[in-house]
Amino acid sequence: MNRLEQIQQVTVTAQQMRDIEGRIFAAGMPVAALMEKVAGAIVDRIIGDGGLVKHLGASILATPKNYPPNTSPLYKNFPPQFRKVTILVGPGHNGGDALVVARELHFQGFIVGIYCPFPKLKELTSQHAQYAKSLGIPFYEQIDNNLLKDCDLIIDGLFGFGLEREISDPIASAINQINQLAKPIISIDLPSGIHTDTGEVLGTAIRATHTLCLGLWKQGLLQDRALEYVGKAELIDFDIPLADIAAILGETPQIQRVTKAFALAHLPLTRPPVTHKYKMGHLLLICGSRRYAGGAILTALGARASGVGMLSIAVPESIKPLLVSHLPEALIIGCPETESGAISHLLEGIDLESYNAIACGPGLTKDATSVAKLVLDSDIPLLLDADGLNILAQMGTIPKLSKRQALTILTPHTGEFKRLFPDLPDSTQDRVNAVREASRLSSAIVLLKGARTAIATPDGSVFIVPESTPALARGGSGDVLTGLLGGLVAQSSACSCGTGVSPVSLAEIVAAGAWWHAQAGILAAQERTELGVDAFTLTQYLIPVVGSGE
Repeated sequence: MNRLEQIQQVTVTAQQMRDIEGRIFAAGMPVAALMEKVAGAIVDRIIGDGGLVKHLGASILATPKNYPPNTSPLYKNFPPQFRKVTILVGPGHNGGDALVVARELHFQGFIVGIYCPFPKLKELTSQHAQYAKSLGIPFYEQIDNNLLKDCDLIIDGLFGFGLEREISDPIASAINQINQLAKPIISIDLPSGIHTDTGEVLGTAIRATHTLCLGLWKQGLLQDRALEYVGKAELIDFDIPLADIAAILGETPQIQRVTKAFALAHLPLTRPPVTHKYKMGHLLLICGSRRYAGGAILTALGARASGVGMLSIAVPESIKPLLVSHLPEALIIGCPETESGAISHLLEGIDLESYNAIACGPGLTKDATSVAKLVLDSDIPLLLDADGLNILAQMGTIPKLSKRQALTILTPHTGEFKRLFPDLPDSTQDRVNAVREASRLSSAIVLLKGARTAIATPDGSVFIVPESTPALARGGSGDVLTGLLGGLVAQSSACSCGTGVSPVSLAEIVAAGAWWHAQAGILAAQERTELGVDAFTLTQYLIPVVGSGE
């Protein structure tokens, strides 16, 4: 894995970023030199070959303006009407970065205006402001029509990482006014007003169309509640030494983004030349009911895509023919059922210890409580979802799981999470810390579903899937994830030759599976529609995502 792939996985808090930068400055890197380097990278990303301006220009519907000809050689990259840029400048070094960007855009022939409502700036930022004024770049203390009229692009450098206080007027009113404009906005590091760690909106915040995160990914950009402000985010690398990152975060950071390189490295996509089906894992699915037969089918199709060697599915006897027709290669076990059509109990011949993993819950209904209790008492790696989680919540999550000797994986959405862990803070406010605490208390691997799925281990490690699509917001997509993860866990357990899998390594496999599931949704949405990808279609896009695994 190359350096850029490594840093793409790293996620930091505001304090961690301060500490890392502190090491860089202590080693002799001048602050002014780093600011020039960072701003240069930002400018290149905005106006260089294939830069954002060329991309954004295609969406600008303004008519050509009577601007003088632009002689900059870079100007060939963007439409002739894309000329006027408004830059928002704050008092700190984020504002300094923005001022260097303003200077360079001015030299390239852009018509630049600067909104800077702060009477006092940091020394270096103040020097850049003084020089920008000497170049004739106009400064404004208030947002007015002269600044925004016919503006093609807004660059946000008001506040960088570390903002803690709520933004108040007049700046809050200016931000709200800017957000009402139909203009592309590029935020430097993170949208002004977003808390670096939690993603909280501090009063108000810039709604960026693009965010250029500087150096290392900030944790707040991966929190669900920040996403409507972040837009499309990407990392601007400015060559932070890996040794400085490791000195602050350790060799393995506790919070990691799940990238393609990470996921493919942890998915069982290759097989030895000599093997057989039982070496590739045997998964038992316990799912479905007469009312929710589709949940069993979708879970099984997800498991099929995982490549698991053997798949057994325990379902109510009445829906066994339906499962056989969809999955002829699976071993379908028809079980006695309740009057409501749920599994009443497993067949006596089923030996739970003969499986490498069990996944239980989709379509089960709470009428199958006795079955969920049985698998919770087993010593087999167990994944619980849907009604499996609801039954666990009724039994008492922490007391019940504390008695399990084998690994447990919980895959709740936010509502299920609240039922499982009623005493924990709202997971919608700070997903990272919520999922980490839930895992610590339950000794389970906890996967909290969402636009940015988070997976935590009992030792405090957290993995975040940085991409998804709202197209997955349809019934059944979670069932597919359960089957996919169950199959991966079964394969990993089988490959461990009976020695078990550590919580961290299993969490890495679960995180890779969650990435796989999300990427299938993204691919399906691109080829179909973001109005929604049905779960059956989703299963057909799992294999194309990983291909040969290269």
